[in-house]
Amino acid sequence: MTEKMNNNSPAGAEKKPGTLYGKVVARKQPEKAAHAEESRLAKAEKTAEKTEKAAAVKAAPKSAPRSQKKGGQGGGKQPRAKEAPKNAPKSAPKNTPRKPEKSVLLPEVLAQVQKQAQKQARKRPKKEPQKEKPSIKVYFLGGLNEIGKNFTLFECEGDMMIIDCGMAFPDGDMLGVDLVIPDFTFVERNIDKIRGVVLTHGHEDHIGSLPYLLKRVNLPLYGTALTLGLVGGKLKEHGLAGKVKMNVVRPGDTVKMGCMACEFIHVNHSISDSVGIAIHSPAGTLVHTGDFKIDCTPTQGEMIDLGRFAQLGKEGVLALLADSTNAERPGFTMTERKVSQSFENLFLRAEKSRIIIATFASNISRVQQIINCAVKYGRKVALSGRSMLNVMGIAQELGYLDIPDGVLIDIDMIRRYPKEQIVLITTGSQGEPMSALTRMAFADHRKVEVGPGDFIIISARPIPGNEKTVGTVIDELMKRGCEVVYESMYEVHVSGHACQEELKIMQGVTRPKYFVPVHGEQKHLQKHAQLAQAMGMSRSNIYIGNVGDVLEINENYMRQLPSVPAGRVLVDGLGVGDVGSIVLRDRKHLGEDGLIVVVCTIDAADGHVVSGPDVVSRGFVYVRESESLMDDARKLVYNVLESSAQGKVPDWGMLKTRIKDDLSRMLYDKTRRSPMILPIIMEV
Repeated sequence: MTEKMNNNSPAGAEKKPGTLYGKVVARKQPEKAAHAEESRLAKAEKTAEKTEKAAAVKAAPKSAPRSQKKGGQGGGKQPRAKEAPKNAPKSAPKNTPRKPEKSVLLPEVLAQVQKQAQKQARKRPKKEPQKEKPSIKVYFLGGLNEIGKNFTLFECEGDMMIIDCGMAFPDGDMLGVDLVIPDFTFVERNIDKIRGVVLTHGHEDHIGSLPYLLKRVNLPLYGTALTLGLVGGKLKEHGLAGKVKMNVVRPGDTVKMGCMACEFIHVNHSISDSVGIAIHSPAGTLVHTGDFKIDCTPTQGEMIDLGRFAQLGKEGVLALLADSTNAERPGFTMTERKVSQSFENLFLRAEKSRIIIATFASNISRVQQIINCAVKYGRKVALSGRSMLNVMGIAQELGYLDIPDGVLIDIDMIRRYPKEQIVLITTGSQGEPMSALTRMAFADHRKVEVGPGDFIIISARPIPGNEKTVGTVIDELMKRGCEVVYESMYEVHVSGHACQEELKIMQGVTRPKYFVPVHGEQKHLQKHAQLAQAMGMSRSNIYIGNVGDVLEINENYMRQLPSVPAGRVLVDGLGVGDVGSIVLRDRKHLGEDGLIVVVCTIDAADGHVVSGPDVVSRGFVYVRESESLMDDARKLVYNVLESSAQGKVPDWGMLKTRIKDDLSRMLYDKTRRSPMILPIIMEV
């Protein structure tokens, strides 16, 4: 039968061990001890036990398998050979396949497996206990529960760095105050640890306080070209030109700050060259967005680098600090190109009028759009306002502003051209008292007089708190016969800050473990926190702070530490910090109720009145119409002085207090007003 099968075998069939003309023969090969699996070993052990028991019962050797008698290899199924006892003679032919003697090989197999396991255990490196990451501390020295004055300090393993150093505009109750800056006490105490100041962009609420900080401490600055160009102009005004090291960076660059490294990431905002910051530290990566929005079609530069933010999110972001200014506004912020379309329509509408456009001096892309429209419709462009002239000069010098030759003229030249050929770009979009547009509205501008035939566009949205002053300026312009267009009427302004959907996108791509809303009032911060919760963030991983708070962030926890000195410092003229709450209170008192000055002369010997008393009113009542009230005041003061002389009151402070108290009571009874009373007593 075997020969017949061999004759019918296919031509060229290659015989291989364990095969029959390319077909696998069902035969089991001896087990390899070194690579035996645990389940197979267990099975082998059980089989060995059974074999030993059988061998003990059957001592006689077994006959060779029947397959042996049939001549070795055959095409049929071979019966399984039974094992002979250990001492039985090997009667089977050499070519007969046999199963290994498991009872004999089992101890050797186990020994080899154990030996290999021990060898691998010796080769395997020991796992070192994972070192716990350090914490990073965030000091909020400004920018929380307020608009402006953005100032944040970061510390990790003894190294510190600052992000932004801005100013804020004074509130209505800060009478006579020019601007508000942060308190630099904590920075001065830790000057040896601070490695530098990183700037996100060139708006006043992010760079406005730098001259006041750099007068106290000398620190290197890091920012983009336009940002440092604007900072350089401010330093020059304060006499600091050439005294501060300024390092120009570009989006994508990384700057070492001790154990931390700051990476600059391109973002869209209402000023060119804006960046967000990724802080790479031993504690983890923190992302600070700065002021941003997502504009897919910006008029200048490229779209925000969402790809890099997403990559950081994949790598792991420990905490996100994000702009909250527009957290209450749903949807998306409109693209800047929308304003270009509005300008086109308004230029056509004002075909026979002089166009005056008020906007932020720092909004270079907006000014470029206005210049483009002016060129298209054959108009000359003039600039008004000191800050507008300074910023446009820097922007043109650095190549951020493109003005064709012959388009820009001096403001003194506008009278030489017909009104319909002029576009005047000015400051004053926030109704600032000394701004160019406000002076035009109140006929106080020396070079521009507005009236019928003027088409005025206010291309800005009032900053919270400035709505009343902006409304007053608009009213005055309309009274003079001007046609006024502002944001709520036409799309002449788009925000530079992200609305709710853009804030959600930033949350989604960065995927932070912790979240800190910044840059906004309490209502903005709370709303931003709610958006983060809607995205799946746990409330325990969100921190809403205040100025002066210190936050410690670790991969395992986030907690608040004791506060540090922080607050506001008021700048009035050349004085920095000399106007405090007491001075503001006195100014408010004077502004509300006026002043009464009492002047008298007494005898040094007995304390009796020698001359006076004279009562002077300023801002309280008109003296000529209130002579009887002034006479009563003089008599009251005279009686107080004489009674004090008879009672021999020794203390001048007590004498002045009695005059103020008695006179204040009498004036309030008769007028229901409480003026400030200032007694002046001279002794002869």
